[in-house]
Amino acid sequence: MTNKTHLRPRALIASAILLFVFTFAAFRSFPELRGQATATAPEKVEQSRRAAANPSTTLNVSNSSSALELGRKIDKEIDESEFAKARWGVFVMSLRDGRVLYARNGDRDFAPASNMKVYTTAVALDSLGADYRWRTSVYAEAEPDRNGTLAGDLWLYGRGAPDLSSSTGRGESKSSLAQLADELYKRGVRRVRGDVVGDESYFRGDPLGDGWLWNDVQWYFGAEVSALSINDNEIEVTATPSTKTDQTASIKLKPETAYVQIKNDTNTAERGTPATIGITRGLSDNNVRVWGDFPLGSRALNARLSVHQPALWAATLLREALKERGITVEGAARAVDAREEGKGKRIDPARAVELASATGKTLGEIIRSTNKESINLYAELILRTLGKERGGSAPTADPKKMRTRGDDEAGLAVIRQWLEKHGIPTDTLALHDGSGLSRLDLVTPEVTARLLAAMTQTPAAKVYRDSLPIAGRDGTLKFRLRSVGSDRIAAKTGTLTYINSLSGYATTDDDEPLAFSIICNDETTAESSTRAIDAIALLLTSYSESGR
Repeated sequence: MTNKTHLRPRALIASAILLFVFTFAAFRSFPELRGQATATAPEKVEQSRRAAANPSTTLNVSNSSSALELGRKIDKEIDESEFAKARWGVFVMSLRDGRVLYARNGDRDFAPASNMKVYTTAVALDSLGADYRWRTSVYAEAEPDRNGTLAGDLWLYGRGAPDLSSSTGRGESKSSLAQLADELYKRGVRRVRGDVVGDESYFRGDPLGDGWLWNDVQWYFGAEVSALSINDNEIEVTATPSTKTDQTASIKLKPETAYVQIKNDTNTAERGTPATIGITRGLSDNNVRVWGDFPLGSRALNARLSVHQPALWAATLLREALKERGITVEGAARAVDAREEGKGKRIDPARAVELASATGKTLGEIIRSTNKESINLYAELILRTLGKERGGSAPTADPKKMRTRGDDEAGLAVIRQWLEKHGIPTDTLALHDGSGLSRLDLVTPEVTARLLAAMTQTPAAKVYRDSLPIAGRDGTLKFRLRSVGSDRIAAKTGTLTYINSLSGYATTDDDEPLAFSIICNDETTAESSTRAIDAIALLLTSYSESGR
């Protein structure tokens, strides 16, 4: 009894200190809560009503026993895992009434990896509409003469279409370029005296994102961004060992093209010999070298590489398509960009004659592919399209940066403007590209979750949610969270070296919809933190406010 009597005052003091610390931390992490502590009952009802109408504008931290228990479980999952020393940011909020169920470093900056696509695709959908389409045109300075001859150059003018292709896709009878060649033939074109020019001047800015690493750009996920992109600006290299030793391996390209040059320095070694195959592409050319020992009987090696100067490649491929269609081109293939100044160096679409055009998939369809498969190139083209179409109305854009960086910087300004319009603070964000490949991107879990919440109030809400990978079913979540079922988690994944993230929507056992963002940075263990991230996501689906 004596010991208990002496402990009571200390326990009361400790409880008071903890209460003060918790209250201070909550007010510090969620500035919107300041001034609400003394709200009257009618005021609280009104606050809840506004939160339900627009959960992105008001944050109410839940202190229910169920929310506190959820917090303990998430903390345990992180703190008792091998990833405890990594830096974690988590934010979970209800879409029913705006309650914050859990936050851990929610207002701190984290590198998002491909969770950056959550921002780019959301704002593009709401700003441009799911039915937006890109148009690729073929121009000349005049109509062909009565013999079908064009006296000057033929211009392939791109406006950022992500799906222009020289090969047929599913359900297509002809490729984009074959269709253009057909239109030109029907228009009467039989001979081009000049060059086929790939014009990528529609976008201003650099072909690589700000903060991309040099050793990423030779791979498909670091493909150059061009207003005239073709075949996803990538090529697949397949190396297969010979059936005899001391012979080079077989190297094939898909699609086959002379635009990419192969140097084969491979050797087929004895069966059981360690494989030492390497593949590299020059940073400023399309010279691909394959080297090393390839053991007999080993499986083929596939690598997806980016293609340098995709606009020139597109012009080259169109020139070939014209030849196959029976149209003679006397000149060569060449390309121009926005830096080409002077009369005659670039075509003026307003004054030129459009001889053919191609319209691809809708923005909604492209965004579905972007998020499901996490396609960096598509996200970057969407960002630049957003900047080109809506950048002029974004007052937060820095004119100096826009002149330096171009339409990508304008697109980022539009994203900031959209967030601020929805009452979401952007002062701590560092946005540098549209895909998340940049190591300079910094976002907070709170802003990410609030963006997701705000998107549920837009006309594009369903298209947006449907674009996210579904746990255990498709996209980059096809083989993750397979025990969830019933489409209860739809979320965007993100992975870079030392970074893993997952942000999206979850449905609880009580059918309560949640928006969440889970980001792990500085993960240096041999295992992937996706295991812990998935465990946290599962905890969200099993949450029950009633405590059942």
